[in-house]
Amino acid sequence: MEKNYKRHLITAALPYANGSVHIGHLAGVYVPADIYVRFLRLKGEDVLFICGSDEHGVPITFKAKDLGCSPQEIVDKYHAIIKDSFNRFGISFSIYSRTSSKIHAETASEFFKKLYDEGKFIERESEQFYDPSAQVFLADRYIMGTCPKCGNDKAYGDQCEKCGSTLSPEELIDPHSRLSGEKPVKKMTRHWYLPLDKYEGWLKEWIIDGHKEWKTNVYGQCKSWIDGGLKPRAVTRDLDWGVPVPLEDAKGKVLYVWFDAPIGYISNTRELLPDDWEKWWKSPDTRMIHFIGKDNIVFHCIVFPSMLKAYGDGYILPENVPANEFLNLEGDKISTSRNWAIWLEEYLDQFPGQQDVMRYVLCANAPETKDNDFTWKDFQARNNSELVAIYGNFVNRALVLTNKYFEGVVPGYAEEDLTPEDRKLMETVPEIVANLNNCLEHFKFRDAIKEAMNLARLGNKYLTETEPWKVFKTDPKRVAVILNLCLQICANLSIAFEPFCPFSSKKLQAMLSLAQKKDEVCPQSVPEGLVKWENLGRWDLMKEGDRIGTPELLFSKIEDETIQAQTDRLARIKKENEEKAAAEAASHPEPLAPECTIDDFAKMDIRTATVLQAEAVPKTDKLLKLTIDTGVDQRVIVSGIAEYYTPEDMLGKQICILANLKPRKIRGIESNGMILMAKDVTGKMRFITPQEVMPNGAKIG
Repeated sequence: MEKNYKRHLITAALPYANGSVHIGHLAGVYVPADIYVRFLRLKGEDVLFICGSDEHGVPITFKAKDLGCSPQEIVDKYHAIIKDSFNRFGISFSIYSRTSSKIHAETASEFFKKLYDEGKFIERESEQFYDPSAQVFLADRYIMGTCPKCGNDKAYGDQCEKCGSTLSPEELIDPHSRLSGEKPVKKMTRHWYLPLDKYEGWLKEWIIDGHKEWKTNVYGQCKSWIDGGLKPRAVTRDLDWGVPVPLEDAKGKVLYVWFDAPIGYISNTRELLPDDWEKWWKSPDTRMIHFIGKDNIVFHCIVFPSMLKAYGDGYILPENVPANEFLNLEGDKISTSRNWAIWLEEYLDQFPGQQDVMRYVLCANAPETKDNDFTWKDFQARNNSELVAIYGNFVNRALVLTNKYFEGVVPGYAEEDLTPEDRKLMETVPEIVANLNNCLEHFKFRDAIKEAMNLARLGNKYLTETEPWKVFKTDPKRVAVILNLCLQICANLSIAFEPFCPFSSKKLQAMLSLAQKKDEVCPQSVPEGLVKWENLGRWDLMKEGDRIGTPELLFSKIEDETIQAQTDRLARIKKENEEKAAAEAASHPEPLAPECTIDDFAKMDIRTATVLQAEAVPKTDKLLKLTIDTGVDQRVIVSGIAEYYTPEDMLGKQICILANLKPRKIRGIESNGMILMAKDVTGKMRFITPQEVMPNGAKIG
């Protein structure tokens, strides 16, 4: 940190209260945010960690409609689930509130009204889609139709979830209202817009010129938006769920959720500190950091700062926005609609007492610079080979040996008793601590947790090489040195791992009685006692004569059966999704291609042929080299069907080919023709074959 700030305001993206939290949310936002907050607190910094449920918006009204209840019932249910899950997982918010609270409505309304009164908005009338039957204006998500790009007839007015294309309602084929099924019409309506284009120059100076230190994914996305030219963005919508627009002539309109939600950071701070909140938002001595996922970059780096700039009155801007990329699950994109996720509350129930394992794995595999993949096998391997075999094994051996040889009392030693091996150990620890600190300061949490584990590796290696269990018989004085140093490393580990694995750190500190000890070196420092960041690297945390507690395992091995149960669950979900997609595709086949003439079709020479030889193309996974008899000649066709058929499967099969396709070389082999294949909804290919055996060369047409 270049500036010496008096306080730190840390925000984490508000989770949407229409479902539970999953590991993608944790890896992208909440685990890194909590690590950083715990790091700052260990340093004695003044920190607020602000979050809460985002409870307005169209998806919540949809869920309420589908379930036949009110939107408030939906957000009440999921707010309670999310808040409880975060608490059980150890996410240490200063406050976790919500945007349906009274204080939030007051704060958001006041924010809008000030900008309105000062003429900071543009008022516009425009045609928008309207449901004549339900008599309401339709948000994009309320409109459904056929995707013009892939033919999915369940595409929304803002996105096709099948092909991922971003859409507008105007692009949909045969659009209809999700409320009534009626075809929407265009109707004039009035809204207020924040003219982002007016802040382009300021944003360029503040971000492009002033924050080159931001992560490349954040900086690059901001630059792309600004270089592409910003446009006015609506801040109101025609809905009945949300914060009402505080104007007399705006009945039936609410604040748009993107405008409403970030104000939740402010309202939650006001709720926590009603008399003292302004110093956290309006003092240059406060440093603000937003932790978000990459899908929220534009809102936190461009939109919300523009709102704060427009409001004025001393509001500070974020110093950094360390957004992460996305986490996939077993090679597939996490999807709440397909239930392809690991839900936090389910994990906590199924893996009781193992919060730190998931925290460790999500940090060690964090999608900091690119999308990463979570697998249950990697989860098991990191637990068993790192947390159990390195960190936990070292701590357990050090404490058990101290109990065995010194009756649980920390042994002492004299300076002259130290060997070169000991001194090398003591010189290496400060290097690890410096690297760990530097990584945390610069939001490199994946590298930071490696350094914390390196400290455990160092201790494990030292204990293994010095072999106190062999030395004690001949030189107990030497063992006193070894175990004293090992216990000091244990004490250091309990501090180093506390931001990442707070539950096991507290357990280790209890075994060492570390948390109860006064700091005789810096008694006035904050926090009190020995458990603070500045003590990392010290070799006097455990005093001669201190008594340790009964050793307990910090981590337990995770067995294959436990992991198999989780992979089996995902396999069932995948199968259910494929069957559902296949059923939908069967009733809604892909749309027809553009029409052609009989002359177009006549150009294609489609014939029957028989496979004479089949072999895999070397150094490829998908290609087969087939020698076929067309009735006219024998030729070679290279086809990408190896993932569906083996060479043995193809031998003797009668197939249909496009015989007059222009030859081309594939992996150095000239391919003369193309096998006709059919693809189902899952992407699986099947070759086309005559129902009855026909002479080779029979022409199809």
